[in-house]
Amino acid sequence: MEEKEIKVRDREALLFHSSGRPGKIEITASKPLTTQRDLSLAYSPGVAVPCLEIAKNPATAYDYTSKGNMVAVISNGTAVLGLGNLGALASKPVMEGKAVLFKRFADVDGLDLEVSTEDVDEFVNCVRFLGATFGGINLEDIKAPECFIIESRLRELMDIPVFHDDQHGTAIIAASGLINACDLTGRDLADIKLVVNGAGAAAIAVAALVKSMGVSPDNVIMCDSRGVIYKGREDGMNQWKSAHAADTDARTLEDAMKGADAVFGLSVKGAITPAMVKSMAKRPIIFAMANPDPEISPEEVAEIRDDAICATGRSDYPNQINNVLGFPYIFRGALDVQASTINEEMKIAAAHAVAALAREDVPDEVAAAYSGRRLQYGPEYIIPAPFDPRLIIAVPKAVAQAAMDSGVARRPIFDMGEYENQLRSRLDPTAAHLQLISDYVRAHPKRIAFAEGEEETVIRAAAAFRNSGYGTPILVGREDRILHTAKQLGIESLEGVEITNAALSHDNRKYAEFLYERLQRKGYLWRDCQRMVNQKRNVFAATMVAMGQADGMITGLTRNFNRSFSDISSVIDAKDGEIPMGLSIAIAKGRTVFIADTRVHDVPDAQQLAEIAIQAAKKARQLGHEPRVALISHSTFGNPWTEDTDRIREAVSILENADVDFEFDGDMSVDVALDTELLKLYPFCRLSGPANVLVMPALHAATTASKLLGKLGGGTVIGPVMIGLAKPAQITQMGATVNDLVNLAALAAHEAEHG
Repeated sequence: MEEKEIKVRDREALLFHSSGRPGKIEITASKPLTTQRDLSLAYSPGVAVPCLEIAKNPATAYDYTSKGNMVAVISNGTAVLGLGNLGALASKPVMEGKAVLFKRFADVDGLDLEVSTEDVDEFVNCVRFLGATFGGINLEDIKAPECFIIESRLRELMDIPVFHDDQHGTAIIAASGLINACDLTGRDLADIKLVVNGAGAAAIAVAALVKSMGVSPDNVIMCDSRGVIYKGREDGMNQWKSAHAADTDARTLEDAMKGADAVFGLSVKGAITPAMVKSMAKRPIIFAMANPDPEISPEEVAEIRDDAICATGRSDYPNQINNVLGFPYIFRGALDVQASTINEEMKIAAAHAVAALAREDVPDEVAAAYSGRRLQYGPEYIIPAPFDPRLIIAVPKAVAQAAMDSGVARRPIFDMGEYENQLRSRLDPTAAHLQLISDYVRAHPKRIAFAEGEEETVIRAAAAFRNSGYGTPILVGREDRILHTAKQLGIESLEGVEITNAALSHDNRKYAEFLYERLQRKGYLWRDCQRMVNQKRNVFAATMVAMGQADGMITGLTRNFNRSFSDISSVIDAKDGEIPMGLSIAIAKGRTVFIADTRVHDVPDAQQLAEIAIQAAKKARQLGHEPRVALISHSTFGNPWTEDTDRIREAVSILENADVDFEFDGDMSVDVALDTELLKLYPFCRLSGPANVLVMPALHAATTASKLLGKLGGGTVIGPVMIGLAKPAQITQMGATVNDLVNLAALAAHEAEHG
């Protein structure tokens, strides 16, 4: 099953960028700035001390400032994505996005800088003086040939890494794919005949890199829109093309492709024809990397060749040549050894590291997310998946080692094992696992009922759910109102979205019979059940789920939790051996804490607390965390003792006797549970590190803590996620955003597949 392409509507993208604080990035302080003493240390007079140290020894800037983890993302907007010369200001959303990717994938602080000039000298003169601020420079979306001149001059003038990702990022990932494609087809890099179609920044960088990796220059033919770039050609030439001019009689792309082992397309849709592919050597390697549409699609190749290995730049085909596999991790390794440049040795090391990762066994969580596609080293898996959690270790290590071996590292790493641990701790696994869940749902789309289907936010969420490829959203409500509201919202079409009116459904009698069978001995009459199905959309949606006509449901936007949960629990039972509960997932500053129970149990007894701990630990493990569970109290190990702590201590005893497979302890206050230094005061504590699962003593404490974090914590709170029900039903918080609804709907869809 091929992965679904994610569709994003214009209005949806604009709302994403404009909602809340406009844009995608902000600056936050990494030190406390609360008291006058804090300010005195951060600024005058305390700041003078590190200033003087840096003046004496400039290398200490990496110790006393953020320079060592900061990369400038710089553009003049002359080649923005595939949109052309939009100018510096219009490139800012892309540059902010690049900064977000640096942070998301490698914990590198990216800061975007848009330079309003197309003059090479002015641009270079602007950037050259920024070396004191940043640990590296990432050039982006600058047109050729100016990008070559700018990068070359800045590399000479600056003593920090300067890297044009449009060139080298593409080159590195394409080269890694070529390494594995050659391995699978029994070829040696030194012997392959390669055609590069395109002569822009990426194409020239690809040609240069593969040649430095061992591909014979005599076996590489580059083509542009005028045909083959051959020795002696004068038309449309420049010094960068001339460096790759071939000694050949071929004059057209068609000529060059005859008998070629591999072709790299970095040009335009349709540039490679079926006839050209047919003329290639046995087991051809075809990387059609034009975006958004490749030079030739894998389907077209498959019609004429069953022995080809294909790659594209798209996520909906196997073997995506995706720069995000490279640039965050390359800079991570370069920054960590304070490299003065990113040289050929470091690029080659990155390419080999990415290639080697694809030959290793795929982690279970990654394989599960892409189970619609065979993630086993072979023709359809020569490049790792973009969200493979091993990339953060494999690529920076290789790059750092190459920097040290080639003599450009100013702060060598002496303990690579410890460096691995540091890299592993750089990123919280939650975001990666949530992405893997999203990918899994796209491969296994589900039918999710949105009970409050007439609400604007719900309609937008249903459209986003559909556009994300998660499956079919079912809006419960009156069709005329839903269509009218959608039109007002600017949603052009609700194709792929089902609408069902609870009052008019042909299934109402069947649903009422099902409900009456459940509730007749609980004081409900037949007409009560009929009325509930006809008038209560939560009951209607839950019955759809219970009877298999929807895979899951979501509600809660307009009704409080108790009312929604009462409706749902009248239809859906608890899962065998579990209790219904809410789990909030708080993510802030690269750290995730799970808070339970934030939904159901007012003052849970000891047995319930133990069950909550077990179920929360299970969910934490599913999201990539090794659970360390703290049963929270106002006291810490009996100080001060009150009668209320007895049930918490009893819950700990129950867990001890249950022989669970995770760390736990309690009673303890939340500050002790989360603070490494405070935990050291209690050497008998079972927790090996700060807790990541907090089992709260009562509903009011759990709900207050999670909502406070959501409003003041500077992070993201997902959920509460309902767990413990026999069928997937999620209840969002009143006033939830579109993103909240889509996330919970995706989790419901994932639960429908996994149970």
